[in-house]
Amino acid sequence: MTTKSKGITWDQAGARRLDRQFLANPAPDGTPVADIVTAMRGAHAQVMSAAELSVAVRATGVTRADVRAALWEERSLIKTYGPRGTVHLLGTRELPLWSAALTAVRTGANPFPPDVRLTDEQTEQVVAAIGDALADACLTVDELGEAIVARTGPWAGERVMPAFQELWPRWRTVLHLAGQSGAVCFGPNRGRRTTYTRPPRFTPLPAEEALRLLVRRHLHAYGPATPQHFAKWLSALPDWAGKLFASLAAAGEIEEVVFEGTRAWVAAGDTEFPQGPVRGVRLLPYFDAYGIAAQPRELLFPGRAYERALARGQAGNFPLLLVDGVVAGVWHQRRQGRRIRVTVEPLGTLTARQERDLTEQAERVAAALEAGGGAELVIGEVTAGPHA
Repeated sequence: MTTKSKGITWDQAGARRLDRQFLANPAPDGTPVADIVTAMRGAHAQVMSAAELSVAVRATGVTRADVRAALWEERSLIKTYGPRGTVHLLGTRELPLWSAALTAVRTGANPFPPDVRLTDEQTEQVVAAIGDALADACLTVDELGEAIVARTGPWAGERVMPAFQELWPRWRTVLHLAGQSGAVCFGPNRGRRTTYTRPPRFTPLPAEEALRLLVRRHLHAYGPATPQHFAKWLSALPDWAGKLFASLAAAGEIEEVVFEGTRAWVAAGDTEFPQGPVRGVRLLPYFDAYGIAAQPRELLFPGRAYERALARGQAGNFPLLLVDGVVAGVWHQRRQGRRIRVTVEPLGTLTARQERDLTEQAERVAAALEAGGGAELVIGEVTAGPHA
């Protein structure tokens, strides 16, 4: 049962978000993997195994093999640079939207010092060189670097970018921009080495249309939201997001609601919300889209969860235990032979029903990861630290 209201509670918003994320109920049998990723508004793929699990736990019977098939065989998914300039799985059909919108987002100052960053002209040269080098090729990072330097000059290959206790070549400071523009995406690994290639050719949407659709679809998945929430999800300038929301409100594309006593926005006409919260437990892996995008964060991570499940305020660095739609602990999984050992650290006492649900969730994780021996559930302290 739903209610149409302009005074929306956290429980109502959470229930609708979880439903639209296939976390209240799994996606119906036969739902294409790409449709699940699209509903998530992209699956963060900094840790590829976590991205596979994020998608798989949202559908009964789907495993990491199905996600890989959608990515490398069907090509209905693409691995590239998405929101926040981070690696994501995105629906291939949505590339015209993502590329146009992400290249139009206003971000903050360049994080690199002047002696590391590229000029605007050099950035254009590098992005063009990347696209040209990968037109009909699948190259490792070293091979791509050689091709870029050959097309631009030695300056592009100077090792000046600090990364993981070493220095990377200068051109890599704008690799995410090349990905967002459609010049590069990830190819299948060559052994243990990452490769890059060029995505299928597409024509980006007009920037204004793409931004309008991006806001409306974000609000469909994670609304009600404020411009500040949207900016945080994109790593965009809050003032820019505020002006964008104001223009869309004036055009009747989005409408204002009251969410937990605060002004927020939903897509125009999208004001129906469930009456109560979603009950039960869920296990979400590293960098799950729901844990990153759902706001306000202090309500998603209440009480002790704000300290335990966020790494210096950064969402995504811990796998999350959700209880009735809010973060109520962390967990960790480790493969042991044919079984998966799932250690869950609740921040409060679980009921007998919640422990039974947790056992089912652990088995779902094992099935998604294709662990033929099932899951061993351990309730206790998680000693693994946050992911980098």
